[in-house]
Amino acid sequence: MSTQEDLHHIIIIGGGAGGLELAAMLGNKLGKKKKAAITLVDCTRSHLWKPLLHEVAAGTLNSYEDELSYLALAHKNHFTFRLGRMDTLDRQKQEISLSPTLDEAGNEYIPRRTFKYDTLVIAVGSQTNDFGIKGIKEHCMLIDTRHEADVFHQHLLRCAYEAHTQHSPLRQGQLKIAIAGAGATGVELSAELHEAFNQLVEFGIDHISTEKDLRITIIEAADRVLPALPPRLSAMTEKALGNINIEVLTGHRITEANEDGFITDKGGLVPAEIKVWAAGIKAPDFLHEIDGLETNRLNQLVVKTTLETTRDTNIFALGDCAACPMEGTDETVPPRAQAAHQQASMLVKTIKNRIQNKPLPTYTYVDYGSLINLSRYSTVGNMMGNLLGKKAGNLMIEGLLARLVYLSLYKMHQLEIQGFIRVTLTTIANILTQKTKPRMKLH
Repeated sequence: MSTQEDLHHIIIIGGGAGGLELAAMLGNKLGKKKKAAITLVDCTRSHLWKPLLHEVAAGTLNSYEDELSYLALAHKNHFTFRLGRMDTLDRQKQEISLSPTLDEAGNEYIPRRTFKYDTLVIAVGSQTNDFGIKGIKEHCMLIDTRHEADVFHQHLLRCAYEAHTQHSPLRQGQLKIAIAGAGATGVELSAELHEAFNQLVEFGIDHISTEKDLRITIIEAADRVLPALPPRLSAMTEKALGNINIEVLTGHRITEANEDGFITDKGGLVPAEIKVWAAGIKAPDFLHEIDGLETNRLNQLVVKTTLETTRDTNIFALGDCAACPMEGTDETVPPRAQAAHQQASMLVKTIKNRIQNKPLPTYTYVDYGSLINLSRYSTVGNMMGNLLGKKAGNLMIEGLLARLVYLSLYKMHQLEIQGFIRVTLTTIANILTQKTKPRMKLH
């Protein structure tokens, strides 16, 4: 029988959707049968599906109810979890190093550690790109992580309570929210925030008016919302936003952020004391040319269609942190959850073939369409994408059907990492207890 030292060691850095799904699939196919040792590394103790972060920020989703423990998932899916943040790589030794982990007071409780690998998969996702614009870091809030989303939610509650109890008139931008970026995150966040304020008023913070005092504005440099998606979907979304009085400023490039709001190249100051930056992404800075690996201007690791990094066949990358060529174009695969899911599924076969010294498969991006969830107001989307060839994106859906498809995407992710029985029981429990809980997290 093989010992742990004899096994092929696979280390996955990053427990987002793609990295966690890959760890679970490899654990159940290789780890369970003692054909490989799989280790997942993440700097947090629990997993929350990133497409839900805008709901956490608005408070319409309780992050404590939907988070999943990495340790528990590792035990169930036959892989090992290690808490830590990778900061260095030694390709010659085939070794990664995790920086010391500190508590809230800055005290070290996990020392620096190193781990050897035979196959390394980097799946650290992306973070917001402020493009060096003046004032963004100082005056804007981000929702890249669960912690940032929780911080934003608490800030939102404080702002609402302050406006509710003060005797003086509201300041010009006091309950004005400006969101930089009309991609999926910015658009969905705007609708959730509108619903969140309606809930706050309904629950008793009623000295503020969602019609007179609240103003939500989305600012986008492109000529339409959702510029990366089909124009018809953009038009449907903008119409739905207009129905709930969310202002959309397209063709406005932000040049600066300050305490009072955003300054644009066209309209001057957009007043807002609550400012969110969601206008672009890049891979984490530590990846930039890490130990000689090729990266692009967004810090993404440049990979082949096999998802191997261009300068090391022992290292793979997937998801938002990977720049993978898209067949037949000069572009790279878009940073979307469906791409990470597809790449994770392919890497299971890749790593099995690699262990058996067989040829590696290549990845071709398949666009299954896009769905935009506007809280309880509407869900719109296009299905099948380029599977329809020249008519890509023409199959539009909205309303209940689109909402059900949107929810099914999250269920598919849960099924991959939790299994059918647990997901089924959890879903039934949520349905049974739904009426006993407020729609918004109020604390």
